[in-house]
Amino acid sequence: MSAATIVIAVLRRLGLLLAVAALLAAPVAAGEDPKRWPSKPVMLIVPFPAGGGADNLARLVMPRVSRVLGQNIVIENRAGAGGNVGAEYVARAAPDGYTLLYGTNGTHAINASLYRELRFDPVRDFVPVSRMTEIAAMLIVNPQLPVNSTAELIRYAKANPGKLNFGSAGNGTTSHLAGELFRTHANIDIVHVPYRGGALAMTDLIAGHVQMMIEVMPNAWPQVRDGRVRGLAVSTASRFPGAPAIPTIDESGLPGFEASAWDGIFVPAGTPAPIVTKLNAAIREALDDPELVAALLARGARPVPGTPESFARFIGSSSETWGVAVRASGAKID
Repeated sequence: MSAATIVIAVLRRLGLLLAVAALLAAPVAAGEDPKRWPSKPVMLIVPFPAGGGADNLARLVMPRVSRVLGQNIVIENRAGAGGNVGAEYVARAAPDGYTLLYGTNGTHAINASLYRELRFDPVRDFVPVSRMTEIAAMLIVNPQLPVNSTAELIRYAKANPGKLNFGSAGNGTTSHLAGELFRTHANIDIVHVPYRGGALAMTDLIAGHVQMMIEVMPNAWPQVRDGRVRGLAVSTASRFPGAPAIPTIDESGLPGFEASAWDGIFVPAGTPAPIVTKLNAAIREALDDPELVAALLARGARPVPGTPESFARFIGSSSETWGVAVRASGAKID
């Protein structure tokens, strides 16, 4: 990593922490008594299509948050440009606690490096409220490929340079960039094949038109359980509680590898600190519900709530990881 890259990463992380510090010192918005918030329905913007993985997770978690707050949370999908359309909408919204953003590693860790121009600043225009879940990804292969572990896959790829194709949901997606991280960490020659969505990539993996993929657990795990693809390892730093028999990529052939998707709740910069504190507490209480925890684990998502400050620090490190992946891929979107 160059000195310039390190400086940029440090400045990004510092910017996130300064944004949180400014929030905690912010005065209460005029006309809104924080003790009464929320006194009307709250809108959550999900910047991805209805029915997708992000939308499903948001609709699973937010009814519990709504019950804790004692007020309705209305979910509105504003999809487009990898989440940028909805994120920009929230960045321009009034900082009064009534417009929230369901943000992800895409909107707040990948897109700043991937898109040549953003019409919002993922650091200065938002305050992170709480991380919600870590969404594991799984290294999966077509069952006809003669490998049964990450180490065997790496050896096979080294013996057959340029002959293995890895599918993805499209350029700049989590599955694409996780594959690029795997390629660079393992120092292997594999070919990226982008699709228009994870479902199409999975179909071709099952058919053998591509041989491997690193796909998020909600999409990968059902295919592994049904025997349509072979699951080699998960991408998280530790084994995933919903699939404890599956080793990590780190422990099964590629030390130091980690790449997982994540989601969390953001508010526009300038939102009063008491509102953020109350919303953070509601999210953490909701994610402590055993029934919700079980439902999330079944979908490949592990609850990881925390403070605004810890979320800000996490985003800084995540931005560094995914920035490396974007640069390795050479991907850029206008």
